[in-house]
Amino acid sequence: MRLPCEVSVSSRLLPSAGLQGPRRPVRAVLSLGRGGGGGGGGGGSAWLLVSTARHRPGTKYQLRENVEQVFAKFVEEGKATVSLKEPAVDVRLSKANVTQLKTFLSAVRLAHRGTSEENLPLSALIPPKASEVEKPKTKMTILSKKDYPLTPNFPYTLEHLQASYCKLARVDMRMLCLKNLRKLDLSHNQIKKLPATVGDLACLQELNLQDNQLESFSVALCHSSLQKSLQSLDLSQNKIAALPTQFCLLRELVHLKLDDNNLISLPFKIGHLSQLRCLSVARNKLPFLPSDFGRLSLDSLDLFGNPFQRPTPLVPHMQLEIPLTLLEYSARTIINSRIPYGPHALPFHLCDDLDTAKTCPCGHACLSSFIQTTVTMNLHRVAHTVVLVDNMGGTEAPILCYFCSLTCYSQFLDRHLQSIQ
Repeated sequence: MRLPCEVSVSSRLLPSAGLQGPRRPVRAVLSLGRGGGGGGGGGGSAWLLVSTARHRPGTKYQLRENVEQVFAKFVEEGKATVSLKEPAVDVRLSKANVTQLKTFLSAVRLAHRGTSEENLPLSALIPPKASEVEKPKTKMTILSKKDYPLTPNFPYTLEHLQASYCKLARVDMRMLCLKNLRKLDLSHNQIKKLPATVGDLACLQELNLQDNQLESFSVALCHSSLQKSLQSLDLSQNKIAALPTQFCLLRELVHLKLDDNNLISLPFKIGHLSQLRCLSVARNKLPFLPSDFGRLSLDSLDLFGNPFQRPTPLVPHMQLEIPLTLLEYSARTIINSRIPYGPHALPFHLCDDLDTAKTCPCGHACLSSFIQTTVTMNLHRVAHTVVLVDNMGGTEAPILCYFCSLTCYSQFLDRHLQSIQ
C-alpha cells in the first residue's frame, strides 16, 4: 500500500552529537511492501520505503520487531510519527488523508508484530512515479483558447484557477469538481449564465467574472454555500440589469465590483452586507440608491457615471391604504416582531413580498402601503473615500425613503424644512 503525504526523517542520535537533522517536511510517498532479495530486503518481510522527489528510489526501513513507538495523537489532523529502533530515526508524517493514514498505521503495527504477509496489504517495493512525489499543483493560469485543456481533468488540488481570454460560452463543469478551489477567475470570456452548481464550491473566496455576457445572478447561488465563503465578487462589464433581493444573503462579501452593467437599481437590503468595504458601481443606470444604503460602512465607494435624479422630498409618491388591509397588518407584524417565516409556513409569493419589505425611518416595516420620496445624502457618511459622483465634483446622491404613515412623513418634513431655513 502507498500513502502520499509530507515527511521528515530525523535521527535521534544527532542531538547527542550536537547536530540537527532536516526539520522541514517534503512531499513523499510511503510504501509498505515486501523487501525482496535486493537492497537489503529481508527475505520478503515487511519493509517501509520512503520516496521523495529528490530520491525516488527511496530509503528502506525494516518493520518486523523494529518499531519503537507509533505516535498517533494527532491522527485526525493527518499527522503521526513512527519511531524505529534500527536505525534510530523518527519518521514524521503530515498532511495525509486521515482514513488512509489510520489504515497505514494499523498495517505498520501488524508488520512490527510479525503478522503473516497474507494479512497485510503488502506489495513489491517499486519506486513511485515522478508525478506521485511532486508537490500538488495549486495554481493554474490559462490565457488563450489554444492553451485550454480539452481532455484531461484539472488537477484536483487546485486552489487558484484562471481561465481568461478563452472564449468560454459556459462554465466548464470540470471546474466544479475542484473542491479546494479558493479563487476562480473566468474574466474576459463569453459566459451568459452561471450554473447553480458553482455554489457547491464551498471554499470559494474570490470569483472574477469581469467582461462576460451575464444578464442575471442566480437566486440559487445566493442560497448556496457561497453565503459563508465568498469575499470578493467582480461582475463588472456584463449586461446585468438587476440583482435579486436574495443577493444580500452573501454577507461575507468584502469587495464587490458592478461597474459597466445595465443596473437600474441596487438590492433593497444592501445594508445587510455588513462586511462590505469596497463597492464600485460606476457607469450604470442608477436613478437613486436604496434607503438601506445608509447602513453601509465602506472604505471606498465609486458611483461615477450614473444618471442620478434630482431629489424631490416635497413631492412624494403616496401609496397609502387607509385603513390598512389585513395582509399589510399581518406582514408588518411578522417583520416588526421578527417572527420566523418561510415556504414551510407561507406561500412562496408571500415570502417574496416579506423579503422585499420597505423600512420606515421609525424602524417599522411597510409592504404595499407607504409614502415614497427621495432625499440627498452625502456619501462620506458611508465611505471614507468617495469617487466623484458627477463632473462637478459632487459627493451627494439621491436616496429613496419610505414612510409607513402620514405621521412619520410629517415628522420628516418638519426636520427637512428646519434644516433648509
